[in-house]
Amino acid sequence: MSSALEGVQQQLVARLQAHGPLMDLVSGIYDGPPPRADFPYVALATGASLDWSHKSGVGRELSLALTVYDDGETAARLHRVMALVEEALEPGLEDVAGWQIVTFDFRRTRILRRAAGPWSGLMEYRAKVLGIQ
Repeated sequence: MSSALEGVQQQLVARLQAHGPLMDLVSGIYDGPPPRADFPYVALATGASLDWSHKSGVGRELSLALTVYDDGETAARLHRVMALVEEALEPGLEDVAGWQIVTFDFRRTRILRRAAGPWSGLMEYRAKVLGIQ
């Protein structure tokens, strides 16, 4: 059985990359903040995996976080990108190798800006998966 977190993250990235309007607006989807990417872009944060097993099977509850970075004067473009991320993930995710996705839920967003840095929009999702025997 492959890592549930790895498989779900790969599918999440594939779903985002397949969404034309999102990809037309961002420079890319990255595994962590890249050193020199053009704004705006989306970066995955390291996810967390919790036990969600039951007496006859293995399960995981996965926390997935994405951050949208933008250097605009206002947060307007950041909001557009975040809305497109939500739109791309609205249908949910399909099962991944060795794991059945039971639920895939939007959790929350949070927008921050440091005085000398870009806007950052955190988007959190949760997936509950069961191992397929």
